[in-house]
Amino acid sequence: MDETARLLRRRRVLAMLAGLALPSGARAEAVPRRIAAIDWAMLETLVALGVEPVAAAELQLFRVDAVEPALSPTVVDLGLRGSPNFELLTLLRPDLILISPYYTRHQAILETIAPTLSLTFYLRGEPPFAKAQAAVTELGRRLDLAPRAAAVLAAADQALARGRDRLSAFAGRPTYIINIGDARHFRAFGRDSMFGDVLERLGLPNAWTRPTRFSFAAPVPIEALAETPEARIVIVSDIPVEARTSLAGSVLWNALPAVRQNRVLRIGNINPFGGVTAGLRFAKLLADGLTEQGGLT
Repeated sequence: MDETARLLRRRRVLAMLAGLALPSGARAEAVPRRIAAIDWAMLETLVALGVEPVAAAELQLFRVDAVEPALSPTVVDLGLRGSPNFELLTLLRPDLILISPYYTRHQAILETIAPTLSLTFYLRGEPPFAKAQAAVTELGRRLDLAPRAAAVLAAADQALARGRDRLSAFAGRPTYIINIGDARHFRAFGRDSMFGDVLERLGLPNAWTRPTRFSFAAPVPIEALAETPEARIVIVSDIPVEARTSLAGSVLWNALPAVRQNRVLRIGNINPFGGVTAGLRFAKLLADGLTEQGGLT
């Protein structure tokens, strides 16, 4: 067993012992008030309900990759989502820990610290936005915030309706939604991604019609973007500096019809596995970008 594995095992044992030492009343309340989030989609959902967590995982990366919602600097960082700091979490004495099926391997340990709530947002082949809405309702019920949850969902519906109206002039052209990892490959988001689902809700057809594996297909050769030559390309999140430089001089990239005809839009960072907040951020950035940049209809 290497040093990392020994350390992780020690963390887990200490967390289990410390959690078991807490009185049961300290670990569970009728209405949880001190809440920690391991999963980012659950973190988004919690903050959308107006509740700030006492702790969450990978906050520095979350602030860069997800951007929204903004989090107070008082929220404690629990370290990696895949390997949270169980001892620190125990010391914070949460009433509830928010996870998703991605983190079931930690569930038994976490439940020695506090009750957990695990909700599903992403399933292969199934659009996720409705599941994200259901998560708002369920978490609102658990936290005795049902009116707030209903208001969040009503505002989301209104925002999507406004976006659909704004983008009606763009509905005649399909849209590729991609991330770029290097100058020769991209990640394509399909209908079972948050981006693809919201795109359809905005009335825009997705140019990527092939199957995806849990939201996206990757790595896909750049030349595949020529298969639907009339499509526009929307690049979500930052392009690595090296890839950006290589793309500028890439014969393949510059030969794409969308590139030649200025039908490429870059929008800011968004969590690709987020909840309602990520979906609405995508809708807003897309609508703002398409309406402000010429040549994309």
